Amino acid sequence: MHEPDATSRTHALHRLRASADTLTNAALKKIEHDLPWYSQLGAQDRSWISVVARTGINSFTRWFEDQGQSASDATEIFNVAPRELARSIPLQHTLALIRIVVDVVATEAVPLVPESARTTVHDAVLVYARDVAFSAAEAYARAAEQRGAWDARLEALVVDCLVRGERDASLYSHLAALGWDAKVSACAVVGSAALAEAAMHDIRRAARKACPTALVGLYGSLALVLLGGTDPRQAATQVAAAFPSRTVIGPVVADVADAGRSVRAAVAGLTAVEAWPGAPDPASSSDLLPERVLAGDELARAEMREQIYVPLLAAGRPLVDTVHEYLTLGRSLEGAARSLFIHPNTVRYRLRRVAQLIGWDPTDAREGYVLQIALAVGRLDEVSKHTASPAVCPDPPK
Repeated sequence: MHEPDATSRTHALHRLRASADTLTNAALKKIEHDLPWYSQLGAQDRSWISVVARTGINSFTRWFEDQGQSASDATEIFNVAPRELARSIPLQHTLALIRIVVDVVATEAVPLVPESARTTVHDAVLVYARDVAFSAAEAYARAAEQRGAWDARLEALVVDCLVRGERDASLYSHLAALGWDAKVSACAVVGSAALAEAAMHDIRRAARKACPTALVGLYGSLALVLLGGTDPRQAATQVAAAFPSRTVIGPVVADVADAGRSVRAAVAGLTAVEAWPGAPDPASSSDLLPERVLAGDELARAEMREQIYVPLLAAGRPLVDTVHEYLTLGRSLEGAARSLFIHPNTVRYRLRRVAQLIGWDPTDAREGYVLQIALAVGRLDEVSKHTASPAVCPDPPK
């Protein structure tokens, strides 16, 4: 590269410094014209971009004055803006900004310097642009690493709160910091945490791909994923496929305020799923209601009572008695009919009516088992409501 004499270089530096405002304005106009996403940014982010552009032009001038010996000037550009800017502007957009600033300097600044220094300035712009691009990649990598570590800590805290059922204001602020909308529907997936690190990476990647709003964390021996969006159940099914072990999906809840219920139902389901060897994978926590009740899950007990027993009782005692007799007598239409002194077709009609009313079919082997446990739960709860104190064995007669 032909080096200009000292006088030409000094004159070039003077013209570059004097043109800083003009070059910055030209760069911002070109950014606004060429990059449609720029106008969609908030006013604060746009103001920081103007600061970054001006800093880039000024640091190039200093870099040129130092004849490219100072590497710190290139990284300085990304130290003037807050780290939050990296959340609003991805790396590819930043590189587009750099290209525009470089193009403006090359087209606007080079003609301003003495002719003997133009080639040197032009070549310096290209070298500096390369250094800045590398600095941008490093800055974004550092920000991603720091943000990832912070997000992981927040995720662990949120998972702990959800499993333990805490619903204070701090939980919602933590979720908001992770990008969650308070009104978004949510659904949880739970599996074993006895996984290789590569498996956890696959689960995280599947969660991010299936749903824009996803939280992945560990709780003891469990790996937990909370998904939010318009169809979190479908997203949960996709994420469950990434687990190398059995999974359980919790119910879809209306918003994050109720997300803990989905999480706890899924956790309880995974604990109880071994009691049903033929359970599907993934299994729904609602499909595991009997096993969860047997394992002592009060949430499942309440769900059985409110969603099965109470609606069945409200439909009339004849339906309750028909289901009971049919299931107790080995699922025999004739046996239930004889016990109730009705025609078998009446039994068949009532059973069909039960399936229509509550969504559980007594004639299906699995669903009949669910109904049988629900009847037992409902009756036990009725007895407990009318019992002042727990039953105790009477003293033996003297």
